[in-house]
Amino acid sequence: MKFEEGMQQLSEITAKLEAGGLPLEEAVALYGEGAKLAAACRKELDAAKLTVAEYEQNTAQAAASITEKDGETDI
Repeated sequence: MKFEEGMQQLSEITAKLEAGGLPLEEAVALYGEGAKLAAACRKELDAAKLTVAEYEQNTAQAAASITEKDGETDI
């Protein structure tokens, strides 16, 4: 499942629960499904954040390496 799909499903579940009028059993089942979707989306988001942080670190290291080669230091 893609992050965007999970967020869309989570939004739909939230809307149903907020609208009310559901039998208790159905509301509890939807809540459980929503909790699982939220956890899955959080996991994907955390992985994406880690990937971005790694890219930023690699970019900073490459820039520092280039600066050092040019004889400049930004310390």
